[in-house]
Amino acid sequence: MDTGSSKNIRIGDLMVAAGYIDESQLSDALQAQKESKKRIGEILIEKGYVTEMQMLYTLGSRMGLEVVDLSTYPVDSNAVKTIPSQMALNYHMLPIAFRDQTLILAVNDPLDFLNIEDVRQTSGMNVETVLAEKLAIENAINYYYAEVQTKRAAQSANEQVVSSEVREMIIDAGAGADDAPIINLVNSLLDKAYQDNASDVHIEPFEKEIHVRLRMDGVLIDYMTLQKNVQGSLVARIKIMSELDIAEKRIPQDGHFRIKIRDQIVNVRVSCIPTVFGEKICMRILANNSQIDNLGTFGMEQDNYEKFTHMLGSPNGLIYITGPTGSGKTTTLYMALGYVSDRPVNISTIEDPVEKNLPRLNQVQVHPAAGLTFDVGLRALLRQDPDIIMVGETRDAETASISLRAAITGHLVLSTLHTNDAVSTIIRLVDMGAEPYLLSSALVGSIAQRLMRKVCPYCSRVTGLNDYQRAFAGRDMPNARTAVGCPKCHGTGYSGRIAVHEVLCVDHGIRKLISEGASADEIKKYAIEQQGMKTLKQAGLEYVERGITTMEELEKIAYNE
Repeated sequence: MDTGSSKNIRIGDLMVAAGYIDESQLSDALQAQKESKKRIGEILIEKGYVTEMQMLYTLGSRMGLEVVDLSTYPVDSNAVKTIPSQMALNYHMLPIAFRDQTLILAVNDPLDFLNIEDVRQTSGMNVETVLAEKLAIENAINYYYAEVQTKRAAQSANEQVVSSEVREMIIDAGAGADDAPIINLVNSLLDKAYQDNASDVHIEPFEKEIHVRLRMDGVLIDYMTLQKNVQGSLVARIKIMSELDIAEKRIPQDGHFRIKIRDQIVNVRVSCIPTVFGEKICMRILANNSQIDNLGTFGMEQDNYEKFTHMLGSPNGLIYITGPTGSGKTTTLYMALGYVSDRPVNISTIEDPVEKNLPRLNQVQVHPAAGLTFDVGLRALLRQDPDIIMVGETRDAETASISLRAAITGHLVLSTLHTNDAVSTIIRLVDMGAEPYLLSSALVGSIAQRLMRKVCPYCSRVTGLNDYQRAFAGRDMPNARTAVGCPKCHGTGYSGRIAVHEVLCVDHGIRKLISEGASADEIKKYAIEQQGMKTLKQAGLEYVERGITTMEELEKIAYNE
C-alpha cells in the first residue's frame, strides 16, 4: 500500500494514536524510510507492524472514507468502462459504481491526488473514493476488464457481421481487420472462461439469438446473448481453430486446439453438433488453474490417500477410478501418474485427448479416423515393454479384456470407468465380459469419485437440517449450512468444488466373493464391515457436518442407503 505523504495527514502519527504501533516502531520505520525512499505506510506494512486493513480503516476513519471488500461488492460493469484498463492497472484504481451522477472509485492510496484527478478528467465525472486492499483491486481489475472486453467483442461482432452467408466463413489464422471482431470474441470468451475457472463454454443457437453459457462448479450459468447474424462466422472460426470441416454442417464433429491464455498453454476440446437452429458448440477448457483441496493427497482425505498409494505400490494389477463425466477422474489419474513417474519404470498412456503433458511419460493420442483406437493403441503399447499403463477410459469390452490380460501378465494398469460406486466396477467389468476368476486375481482396487460444490463462505447461513434431511443423514446436524447467493459466487450460493471418494481395496475376502459371483450388495457389506470402507454418502456427510458443503449437494451424488 502506498500511503504516507501529505501535509495534513501523518500516517505514522495516526497509527500511533490508534494504538497499532508505538513510538519506537515508528522511529524504526522513519529511519528505514530515509534509506529506502518508500512511503511510511508501505514500510510499516512490510515490517509487519501493521496490516493493510488496519492502515485502511485508520485512513478511512481520518478522511471519512468507506472501506469496501471488492470480493463481495456488486461492481457495475458500466462504471468499469469509464476508464481504460491500462489506466486502472497503472494507478491501482477501479471504478466500481455510480452514485448520484458521481463515479465511485476504489483506491488503495487516497492521497494519490494527481492520479485521482486524471481519472476524473478521463471519465468526465465527479469522483468519490473508497478504500480497498491493493491485491483485491488488482484481482478485480483483471476480472472485470476481462468481462468488459468480452462484451465489447460481442457488441463489435454483432455490429460488423451483417449476415451469416458462407462467404463470411473465410476466417483463418492470418485474418484481417474485417474478421477481427469474431477473433476477439472467441479469444475473449476463452479468456473469461479461464479467468472464472469455467470447465466448458456452450454456444447454443436458437431461432432469433445465440445463448452463451459457462459451466462453473458443475452448473451452467447464463453469460451473454449474441445476435443471430454472428452465428456463421463464430462457428467457422472455432471450427478452423479445431481443424474441423467448416463446410460440413450435417454431422457431429470433434476436435481440439491449444491456445495461450495469460501466459498459460490451455488445451481446448471442441464438440460440434447440428441442431434445428444451426450448429451448437461446446468447448471444454482443459486448464491447470483450478484449485484442488488436499492437493498433497490427490484431493483425498488422509486414510483414502494411504489406501490409494498402497494400491499404486502393486507390481501389477488393475486400478480403476470411476464416476460420471466431469467428476475429476482424469485429474486424479494424472496426479497418481506424477506420483509414480520418478520410479525406474516405463510408463505409457493412451488417451483421448492428451489433456496434460507430463514428464517421463510416453503419451499416445487416440486417432479413430486413422484407426488408432483405445484397443489398437493398447495392443501396441504392450509391445513397448511397459511397466505401468494408463488407459484414459475403458469404453468397450475389447479394451477391458486387453487391460485385464495386461494386468495378469505383469503390468500395472490404471484406467477410468463410468459406474455409480466403487463396488459397481466389479459388476460392470463382468457385464463387459471379464471372467470372474480372472478379474478376482487382477483387480487391485477401485476408487469412486464425485465433485461436490463448496458452499460460499461469504453468504451461506447456518440453518440445520429439515426432517427429510435428518432422516437421510441418520442424525441431526445443527451446524449444517444452506446456500444463499451473493456477487462473489455469481448468485449461486457456491464457490469451488471438493472431491469425495469411496475406496475399495481388493483383499483375499473380496477376491473370494468375486470368484463366487457375489452381488454388489454382498461385496459392499463386506468392505464396510471388514475394511471400514467409507461410502460416498458417509464421506459427504462429514463435509456437510464441517460446513464445507450442503445437504442439497450431497443428495445429488449419494443414495439413501
